[in-house]
Amino acid sequence: MAGINLFYRFTNPIEKQKEQQKAQKDALIKKNYDEIYAHELAHKSAGGALAGSIVIERNADGIPFAGHVDIKMPSLNPNNPQKTINDANTVIRSAMAPSDPSDQDYRVAAQAQSIKMQAQAVKSQNVGNKLDYNA
Repeated sequence: MAGINLFYRFTNPIEKQKEQQKAQKDALIKKNYDEIYAHELAHKSAGGALAGSIVIERNADGIPFAGHVDIKMPSLNPNNPQKTINDANTVIRSAMAPSDPSDQDYRVAAQAQSIKMQAQAVKSQNVGNKLDYNA
């Protein structure tokens, strides 16, 4: 009896269609996951200590559709503008690291560029405020 059920399973067109659909879904899951992971890994690798964990979001069917890496956006430190500049450069490199940056990646890079410019202005102002005691 078990042999008949096994034979029926492999010749049943409905079962065969279900198996094909499952194989297609599994292939889509792998393809999406691999693409999203590669994109997010580029962010994480370039972000160094400022980058958090990779998070991949899935829809109700379990298919990956988006991902992100939290990155610590620097804040302007008037006492150490060079650190702010360095951190902003790291964020910019991280945002633009994937071969296919998203709109959000461009927004993050622009925000970091703005912070970097503020820090450069503070740094220039600090240099102008220092007295030259050797004069």
